[in-house]
Amino acid sequence: MHVGGRAREGLRSRLNGPVLSVWAKHDRDFGGWLPLWRHMEDSAAVAGLVWDEWLPLSVRRLVADALPEGEADARRLAVWLAGVHDIGKATPAFACQVDELADRMRDAGLEMRSRKAMGPDRAMAPHGLAGQVLLGEWLEERHGWTVRQAGQFAVAVGGHHGVPPEHAQIRDLDGHGQLLRSSGPSRDLWRRVQGELLDACTEEYGVRERLAAWRAVRLPQPVQVLLTAVVIVADWIASNPDLFPYFPEDRPRSGAERVAAAWRGLDLPAPWTATEPTQDTERLFASRFDLPPGASVRPVQEAAVDVARSMETPGLLIVEAPMGEGKTEAALAVAEIFAARSGAGGVFFALPTMATGNAMFPRLLDWLERLPGADDGGRRAVHLAHSKAALNEGFADLMRRGGRVAAVDMDAPSSAPHRRADGGGPAPGELVAHTWLRGRKKAVLASFVAGTIDQLLFAGLKSRHLALRHLAVAGKVVVIDEAHAYDAYMNVYLDRVLSWLGAYGVPVVVLSATLPAARRRALTEAYAGTPGRGAGGDERFAEVGEESAYPLLTAVSPGGTPVLRRPASSGRGTDVALEPLDDDLDVLTDRLGRELAGGGCALVVRNTVRRVLETARALRVRFGEDAVTVAHSSFLDLDRAANDADLLRRFGPPEKFEGRPAGPHVVVASQVAEQSLDVDFDLLVSDLCPVDLLLQRAGRLHRHPRGAGQRDRPPGLRTARCLVTGVDWATAVPTPVRGSVAVYGAYALLRSAAALRPHLNGDARRPVRLPSDISPLVQAAYGEKPDIPEGWADALEEAFTRFERHRADQAERAATFGLGPVGRPGRPLFGWLAAGVGEVDDTPAGRAQVRDSRESLEVVVVRRREDGGLTTVPWLPPDGHGRERAGLALPVDQVPTAFAARAVAASGLRLPMRFSAPEVMDRAIAELEERCVDAWQTKESHWLAGQLVLELDEDCQTRLAGFTLSYSRSQGLEVTRA
Repeated sequence: MHVGGRAREGLRSRLNGPVLSVWAKHDRDFGGWLPLWRHMEDSAAVAGLVWDEWLPLSVRRLVADALPEGEADARRLAVWLAGVHDIGKATPAFACQVDELADRMRDAGLEMRSRKAMGPDRAMAPHGLAGQVLLGEWLEERHGWTVRQAGQFAVAVGGHHGVPPEHAQIRDLDGHGQLLRSSGPSRDLWRRVQGELLDACTEEYGVRERLAAWRAVRLPQPVQVLLTAVVIVADWIASNPDLFPYFPEDRPRSGAERVAAAWRGLDLPAPWTATEPTQDTERLFASRFDLPPGASVRPVQEAAVDVARSMETPGLLIVEAPMGEGKTEAALAVAEIFAARSGAGGVFFALPTMATGNAMFPRLLDWLERLPGADDGGRRAVHLAHSKAALNEGFADLMRRGGRVAAVDMDAPSSAPHRRADGGGPAPGELVAHTWLRGRKKAVLASFVAGTIDQLLFAGLKSRHLALRHLAVAGKVVVIDEAHAYDAYMNVYLDRVLSWLGAYGVPVVVLSATLPAARRRALTEAYAGTPGRGAGGDERFAEVGEESAYPLLTAVSPGGTPVLRRPASSGRGTDVALEPLDDDLDVLTDRLGRELAGGGCALVVRNTVRRVLETARALRVRFGEDAVTVAHSSFLDLDRAANDADLLRRFGPPEKFEGRPAGPHVVVASQVAEQSLDVDFDLLVSDLCPVDLLLQRAGRLHRHPRGAGQRDRPPGLRTARCLVTGVDWATAVPTPVRGSVAVYGAYALLRSAAALRPHLNGDARRPVRLPSDISPLVQAAYGEKPDIPEGWADALEEAFTRFERHRADQAERAATFGLGPVGRPGRPLFGWLAAGVGEVDDTPAGRAQVRDSRESLEVVVVRRREDGGLTTVPWLPPDGHGRERAGLALPVDQVPTAFAARAVAASGLRLPMRFSAPEVMDRAIAELEERCVDAWQTKESHWLAGQLVLELDEDCQTRLAGFTLSYSRSQGLEVTRA
């Protein structure tokens, strides 16, 4: 075997006697088992292959930099730790679990009490903790290490099941030595067997001669985390019986043959190896992106590439630029440069919502297919990371082609080329959703990931297997989009994640159109490792928190000094005239009637779904059913996706849309219109909202030129105008409607109204000039010293008190389960995840940990016919292959077909927040569970098990928890009290 740097004879050749009877794994169904020495050897060999062929260069460098002999030492250490990770199974507490295997060990002289006789004490010695203690003792007693010196290495063994042990657990086990070695005559034999295994691994993997040098090493905590993660990955692979069969094997083979066959069966794609592009920015963008004819690189894009190339060490780059300036393309170009210079093996693109994640995924794939080497026959692992990713047609196709982890094939040639998914010849460069890289814990390990921000924030949450999430981001360039969209609660997690990313040296690109200066400084300080230094913070960052230039680039390397770049504007601009509008439906209807008399398309954005529906009903009376479109979050998943596609077809950019409505048309939407949709309207009406969000909404107004001087728009709509409503403007201090206050808080709304006063009040009001007014307005609304209009002081002070109380509460609650700061080098990770949340994943409960929202109630929707039969709802569109999903019959006595079950799962619906009140939620869940279809709750029902099913009658209505629910394809869900 070749696992420690040179050819070895194998671990088995170094062992003899009772040690060979120690077992590691057992198959209760078929009686197979695996000796501990074999699993140790398998795990070490896999770790060597993971190191050589799968880990990104940036991860290997980080570990290597901490050790005296660099890369050679790093590889030895990873292999050795993977080899010894299960030494805790050579203990009575573990070995007693399977009677027949325990009897084999007793026959070899390793006495132990039965599992029953050990009683509850056995739980004090889980084999990870036991292994950490045994390895620590061995390093201390045999090699003269101190407790702390040993702990920083042994913690990778203790934490390989997801949570490093806490100090109290270690102390408790110290008083129960009989769990590690029996208290009878065979105690010394147990000690000898444990020592033999550790000695054999140390000799086999070339570590013996390195221990003296390593004793002086102070391992940084990020390195401890990465080594733990490598051990976990190696253990999971080596524990897969399809790849590593249990004894007795059908065909005996050497360890080298066994590992080679398993690695072929696993067939993991290698990490990306980026080459730094040498062409100028114009040619770089032309080769990577599908630019419109005649388009040229924007100044902010040019500057972003220049800054990335000029940074001595890739680090954090914040790009602040207007909507539509190509920030996404700039981020990907910078990611390519950063990856080449840092050794990152992929990209993680974090977005605020599932919708934005879905929209980004095909753009990421397009970019990947244009990268150098895309046609070299290599493969790249990709993933869409959110809870409903499997319902995304593009990603589902990739998963279907991803195959499975194959059982070992001893006869396959060791250098067999990868074949096409359809079996037809060698594959060119492929994008694959690899089978092994699926599941909630492994998915983000894929090289290229587009996902929701939650997936990144989970890296700041004390949860089981957090080391894997850190490994996933430590080897990538991370892009964070819409950085302004996260509240104080989420920012606690984001700042902590950034501090760890800085410690790993992970390059990060942050994108925003409307970022407050204080938030810019906080992000920069968190990444550079200086948050909160001194009463006034680190003075090197003072300019970052004061700069008001726009566009603006802010760059800093870990531990470095920030650099600001102020690129020129692209020259694209729009003047938007603001006007206050009374919050009255009759006033709105009459005004839109006059504005759209000559045709045109208006967007009305409301802050609550209830206001969306009320407005749409009134406007349909005036304009007709077909002239009003509704878009909000309370649509079925498939309907919402279809709504977005329809809006893009009718109101998208000129080169993509299929035709705007001939007559007047009004789209009434909630906040779903703020992000991800490249839509363009002639007139905007918006409820008052925080100023950054209002600017985002204004970005949908005259977004694209329609003829010279906008001549293709109706004459009265060639000037961009936004009517601001949702407020009683007649009061001394503007009074926002209750629904808006519930969503955003009074303080943010009043600060927004104050910042907008010069543009809203008086005959001399001036238009908002985009983009030049974006930064001044945002800084005015979020700065620490507000400009308080006369007579507003008392109202603002009262609102500020509530705001501060709420923000402090958010920060305190978020910190409860938030990951601590990076500790001093050499400090073991004991207790790293103490008082954590346990398991966490992309479920409503998991997302609620990193978002300040009550857990929302999600259901899947079906229809019950008058004859009692269940069907999918009758308006579902065909799937991506043209297969009909509407009105499919759903059996209640068995699991539906996979196709029908997936159609039901795609009919997911998030109920409004009124169903999140504890008493309402409890009642709703109880009622839904009473109607549960038992046959759908089995493990064979992959799509439907665990889902709450909401049944609509033939009129698409039902009752739930004291409310009447009505659903229509045009309106979405409406809820009224029964």
